[in-house]
Amino acid sequence: MARRNIKTLKFAHNLVEKILCGTKTVTWRLFDDKNLTAGDRLEFVDSDTGKKFAEAEIIKVREKKLGEVEENDFEGHERYEDNNEMLRTYKRYYGERADWNTVVKIIEFKLPRAEE
Repeated sequence: MARRNIKTLKFAHNLVEKILCGTKTVTWRLFDDKNLTAGDRLEFVDSDTGKKFAEAEIIKVREKKLGEVEENDFEGHERYEDNNEMLRTYKRYYGERADWNTVVKIIEFKLPRAEE
């Protein structure tokens, strides 16, 4: 059986603990150059330290324009003060090419459960 490649995703340091404790189970990605799809295995890296902090699997992917994000899209994702703060955040990550018409991949993931 062929083994899928593990894809690497970087996260801001302030999100690491939220992922590890299970309050963050969704990430949004713009301009997906990794072709992220359900079933992909992931390695999570702290963008500040460059260190791997978790492995995960994508369980669901949806796409919509950033300007069409609704309240239910925030389930499992960090929230913003308002839509303008959300856009500013993504412009910091992706530069001026991020706008309300940019497609966002809403990626639901799960960490493996520790077997005892």
